Amino acid sequence: MAGGMSVKEWVVIHKIKALHDNGKGLSIRAISQELGLSRNTVRKYLRMDENAISEQIEDPSRTKRLDDHRDYLIHLLKEFPKLSAVKIARKLQAKVGELPASDRSIRRYVRTLKGEVASAQMRYYEPILDDVPGVQCQVDPGELRGVLIGGEERTLHFVVFVLSYSRLMYVGLAFRPLDTQTFIQLHNEALRYFGGLPEECVYDQTKLVVINEQYRELTLNQRFHEYATTAGFRIHACEGYDPESKGKVEAGVKYVKQDCLYGEVFRDQEHVRQHVQDWLESVANVRIHGTTGEPPRERFERDEREHLEAYLSPACVQSVAHETRRADKTGLIAWKANKYSVPMAWQQARVGVLESGGQLHISDLNTGEVIASHALCADKGKVIKNTHHYRDHAQRVAALEGKINDLIGSDIGPRLCQQLKRSEPKIYKDQLVAARDLLKRHAPVDPALITTLAERPGMTATRLQSYLEAAQAAVLRERQPEPLSEPKETLDLSAYRHIGRSSGQGVTHEPA
Repeated sequence: MAGGMSVKEWVVIHKIKALHDNGKGLSIRAISQELGLSRNTVRKYLRMDENAISEQIEDPSRTKRLDDHRDYLIHLLKEFPKLSAVKIARKLQAKVGELPASDRSIRRYVRTLKGEVASAQMRYYEPILDDVPGVQCQVDPGELRGVLIGGEERTLHFVVFVLSYSRLMYVGLAFRPLDTQTFIQLHNEALRYFGGLPEECVYDQTKLVVINEQYRELTLNQRFHEYATTAGFRIHACEGYDPESKGKVEAGVKYVKQDCLYGEVFRDQEHVRQHVQDWLESVANVRIHGTTGEPPRERFERDEREHLEAYLSPACVQSVAHETRRADKTGLIAWKANKYSVPMAWQQARVGVLESGGQLHISDLNTGEVIASHALCADKGKVIKNTHHYRDHAQRVAALEGKINDLIGSDIGPRLCQQLKRSEPKIYKDQLVAARDLLKRHAPVDPALITTLAERPGMTATRLQSYLEAAQAAVLRERQPEPLSEPKETLDLSAYRHIGRSSGQGVTHEPA
């Protein structure tokens, strides 16, 4: 049996299967410790069915030269069960170069694997694709409570990204609980850090990725799915709450907590970010990894970088504010001993703040839209203003009226504006802002419909919204809209009520 499976190996396999007892006996970890084998070896033997073992014993000439790529081949067959052996060989060759087997050997090997993948098993252990570069990134969120930041105990939220082949790691940070947009932004940071895109990202069933699972049918978070599809990677969701199918990233979360964060005291959030970045570059990605025996950065640069696909940030990635500030009644927010202006509509409102590339970006927390950007001031006690944030109220109204005219025509626009002013004179500007946004959202608007609405007494932004939505729904149903009753819902205009007056002197700048 020199070229095939030895009697000793045969005995070990049967011992493993007996100890495991189809999932009713010892765990993989316990079997690994009992027999002194790696967990990957235990998994490999558990996956082998009796027919495959018999074939190898009866055919001593069968080579094992493709076993190094077994997990990748199983991954391909699970994703694309009808792939031919020829195409599988071509895809594998693109990843690893010259193949160590003939076409006939590959066909025979693939046929055996197809039988294993298709065979009914109590538990199929998902392969961790660490033998082929550029295929997989494992992703897992974590949090650590009681982190001292600026003298206060805070909960630090983070996401660990690990490329399965090289073990190159990135840690994205958040100072408030993760939501979908922040999760997307941290993916964007990680993929830009890696300098490219793997074929798939693997997740446990966090609600940020999987909304619901029933009978292994997954309902994905639509917003995140849109990002993944646009970016160009597959979502691979592990079985719910199953540590064995997640692997190295859960260990990565523990590693970040214990080696990077625990026992540290930070001045502020920027200090946390710098510390984590320094730790990645000086510790995590340059240590000798316990599994690969190589520094992750070295292994990545030598073998994996070239296999990543090019990555460009999709349009759905917005600038996520890492902190928030409340603008005062003069439209100023405080940031690092200086004050910066926001547009009049956001006076006395809470806004998002993000410092990046020497700029301070201020955003609307509801929409994520960047409403102001300022060059950071190195001095202290300065007031940095954008003069356009303090335009005269009448000019603002005139500009809004002009925008509505541009959207629906200079003959209909003034009549619609006049109806809005008659209906709600005290909040006319807010009505104009809402009408502008509604007309943009539903463009192009049917001229006959908007002409009718412009002549209708009592017209408000709320009623305009209802009519436009009904007309849009009718178009989708490919029929004319039925006569509308008065709308029942009220449009929330609170976002447009932050109007104040400004005063004070300081540094000013015009928008670029």
